[in-house]
Amino acid sequence: LYILDFFYHIFISFNIVDNVAGCIFSFFFFLFFFFFVFIFFIFLFFFFFKQKTAYEISACLVGSEMCIRDSTYTEDTRKVTTHRLMEMKLRGEKISMLTAYDFSMATLIDQAGIDVILVGDSASNVMAGNVTTLPITLDQMIYHGKSVVRAVKRALVVVDMPFGSYQGNSKEAVASAIRIMKETHADCVKMEGGAEIRESIERILSAGIPVMGHLGLTPQSINKFGTYTVRAREEAEANKLIEDAHLLEEIGCFSLVLEKIPAALATRVAQEVTIPVIGIGAGGGVDGQVLVMHDMLGINKGFSPRFLRRYADLSTTITEAVQAYVKDVKTQDFPNEKEQY
Repeated sequence: LYILDFFYHIFISFNIVDNVAGCIFSFFFFLFFFFFVFIFFIFLFFFFFKQKTAYEISACLVGSEMCIRDSTYTEDTRKVTTHRLMEMKLRGEKISMLTAYDFSMATLIDQAGIDVILVGDSASNVMAGNVTTLPITLDQMIYHGKSVVRAVKRALVVVDMPFGSYQGNSKEAVASAIRIMKETHADCVKMEGGAEIRESIERILSAGIPVMGHLGLTPQSINKFGTYTVRAREEAEANKLIEDAHLLEEIGCFSLVLEKIPAALATRVAQEVTIPVIGIGAGGGVDGQVLVMHDMLGINKGFSPRFLRRYADLSTTITEAVQAYVKDVKTQDFPNEKEQY
């Protein structure tokens, strides 16, 4: 009533209306007018500020650079970076990582939403048929790296530095890393070892190249170990691994792979360091998991460690498909009339 009385005297004073009914009508007219103006400016605000939803804005306000949507499985197409991996660790989101070595498979894996693609020196085994990872060369790793990077839109691409390209010579190490980055356009490199390769890692980091570390079972040192058994079971080796993990974090590695070590030890490392820790045969207490693509898709059936889960049986699928093709060709069932010009 006081508001109506106020508007009544204003309208009467300026000869806008000459009775109470007109005053009430004018009051509600201006009320709705200002309401719609307010709504209009709110619409403009959301439209010009990336059209964010209220939920997304609230997510930003609590400190996340990436505005989390309604589900863990989103169609977020923003490029994964080393910084985003750190964010994932901070908010407890697990990191998914797989290997890839060629354009076609990298395209499929990237489209499926993988966070990190590793162009691994395991290409020596699954692509070239070697018993170990040692024979693969820098030129070959660059070839595979180029093929993968051409396919990838979202995932972070990591290229393994092959055996002999960084051990014992830090100048050669930085030259090898620069070649990988310049020729493949990858995002970063991965190196096996701790304190013994500190100088090489520091030189590469000084060139502005991100480095992912790798401790535990390091396949490039298989001739020293003599076996692919679980590492760091003994206290001395476990303590050395913990020291190396802290060292790699201290000198600037952005992430760390732990391979085939006791789950409790891997969990401890993941809790003690601030950088993301990705495991392979290292239990579920780490920040992410990595597998070799050929192993998890069931293409390679000759390798069945305890930590491997097969998500497909492509060995059988491909074999049966090829057998069906051979049969159709032999019996002249392929091509039929619809499959020719």
